[in-house]
Amino acid sequence: MANKSNYEYLLSDLSKLKGVGAKTTSLLKKKKINNIFDLLWKLPKSYTDRSHSIKIKDLKIGENQTINITPIKYQFPRVRNLPNKVSCSDETGEIDCIFFNSYEGYVRKILPLGKEITISGKIGFFRNKYQLTNPKYVSEDSSLIKQKHNTYSLTEGISEKIYNKIINQIIINLPILDEWHSKNILDKFGDVKWNEAIIELHKSENIGKFKKNFYKRLAFDEIFSTFLVNSEIRKKIKKIKKKQKLLDNNKQNKIINKLDFILTNDQKKTLEEINNDLSSTNKMFRLLQGDVGSGKTIVSLIAAYNSINSGFQVAVMAPTEILARQHYNFAKKLFPNGINIELISGKSENKSKKEILRKLADNEIDIIFGTHAIFQKKVNFNNLGLIIIDEQHKFGVNQRKLLSDKGGNNCDVLLMTATPIPRTLTMTLYGDMDLSIIREKPKSRKPIKTYSKLESKIDDVFKFIKKEIKSGNQIFWVCPLIEESKKLNHSSAVKKFEYLEKLFPNQVSLLHGKTDFNDKEIILDNFLKKKFQILVSTTIIEVGIDFPNANVIIIENANKFGLSQLHQLRGRVGRGSKESTCILMFKSNLSENAKKRINILKDSNDGFYISEEDMKIRGFGDILGFKQSGIKNFKLADPVHNSDLFLLAEKEIRRIENQNEDISRFKPLIKLYDRADIINDIA
Repeated sequence: MANKSNYEYLLSDLSKLKGVGAKTTSLLKKKKINNIFDLLWKLPKSYTDRSHSIKIKDLKIGENQTINITPIKYQFPRVRNLPNKVSCSDETGEIDCIFFNSYEGYVRKILPLGKEITISGKIGFFRNKYQLTNPKYVSEDSSLIKQKHNTYSLTEGISEKIYNKIINQIIINLPILDEWHSKNILDKFGDVKWNEAIIELHKSENIGKFKKNFYKRLAFDEIFSTFLVNSEIRKKIKKIKKKQKLLDNNKQNKIINKLDFILTNDQKKTLEEINNDLSSTNKMFRLLQGDVGSGKTIVSLIAAYNSINSGFQVAVMAPTEILARQHYNFAKKLFPNGINIELISGKSENKSKKEILRKLADNEIDIIFGTHAIFQKKVNFNNLGLIIIDEQHKFGVNQRKLLSDKGGNNCDVLLMTATPIPRTLTMTLYGDMDLSIIREKPKSRKPIKTYSKLESKIDDVFKFIKKEIKSGNQIFWVCPLIEESKKLNHSSAVKKFEYLEKLFPNQVSLLHGKTDFNDKEIILDNFLKKKFQILVSTTIIEVGIDFPNANVIIIENANKFGLSQLHQLRGRVGRGSKESTCILMFKSNLSENAKKRINILKDSNDGFYISEEDMKIRGFGDILGFKQSGIKNFKLADPVHNSDLFLLAEKEIRRIENQNEDISRFKPLIKLYDRADIINDIA
């Protein structure tokens, strides 16, 4: 086991470093650098080579150069604002060192007359003489200067010289940690030790060498520590013993036979996986991942029905009230009359809300739908057996664990997302959960035809819409902004609504984030009842909204959206039996990446393929179209370039789990890389 102080030094406050005072500590903390370990990942982006000294006669103006000089004369003017000057020489010529805002004593100290001094900086030329202004690198000890000096993306107020000093101090004092990996893993990285890898990481000549063993070993540590924490959470949840749910296949099959479509093989397989979890003595903690329109909701509601028939209550949480109401209405059609179904909304009257809460506590409600409000402290269930959460990608590991705890030991947890994400990212974000995937789309769903159109050709789009309206079809028209913005040259929903209303009188409505909730409900209900043909909207319609008669979606400024978000928006159409169309509109000045994104979308309706391509283009941090809370922001590892390391980490975790291996040797790793409160008893 590593000496405790070895790794705890790395977690020490920055003030433990020599020369780092309150001001520097405060500046670094603003950049989320809170301890010595955090500073290790402040990597150089380039370097300045000061290792070779040259003679004054060979100096190049405008370049950083290193010279050995002897100060020969001081000039300290007695007039304010004039600089101090020191004339210096070597055997080949002279150079002036100029100091603005420097005290006489300081200049005398760093450039004593008659002593050979090494100095480095950008060379200037003034009045036929070489000059060096405010040199930062000055020393009698040439070895301190004659080296490669790393250049960092600087925190405001901290100079490059200070950064180098701080980092070099940490590297010199770097503790030797006991190795936590097995020999088998170390062999894959040329047996490079952790502290050796850190030293290599900070060498100037290694900048950008991502394929080297030292880099890959450190990237693997990051990935592995995340997977290890996920594995421990998974194990803890699996240890919780619960009452088995007794499933009635006859009742389940009656519901399935009522459907006007046949479940796909993926839906059947997923339902079987969920049912196995429900009927086991171990708590379910599962993610159901499926593409837009693959039929996750029906699978989750059948699972809910099975839990209700086993004597338990079910809570279904959606990200918006619109979607919660949609699920509620679907359940009312699907379930037989004896099932007590309720919807709790932020807009519910106080009286009816109190009555719903009373009924929940008295076990008079079998299934309740709502937003996050259904998990507030004042909401008490009598016998909660299943929590279903739809589209909650913002739930991090800790929030999921708290939710599982709130449900109690007998409560299973099912999370759903219609945002397919790449496998490497799924392992990272949802490694604490078991995974079910629905890739297959129902046979009745036709691929959505996707076209791109220049904004200047909008008249062609209007002609197309007129034709679609005549055929009895409805249209979504999506704009990135609610109102016009002077700063952003994007289309606004309000402006587009006003324009379309002139072209299509009494056939257009408007929906956006600021629309009053009751008005939203009325607008969507009227759209469903075909009381108008065109719904102009912001991305508020992105998730889950189901209108079978809408089969055209027009997305303005399509280049301003991420690929996954465009795929989600496109999924609002193609839900009925007719062929559907998505038109991506853009201005002519498209970036290369925007062109790539639009072409990928035109070529494919497969959300899993699209998300992989999206991650390649944009990196994993913003894959969902917005920055995720709860996402693991890796310092070195990259799910695109290091997919082999992700798979290796997964394989090693499975080995440790299968062999029930003691993980106490990983204590420093977990402390350093995750500091996970969630598993404090092992870390």
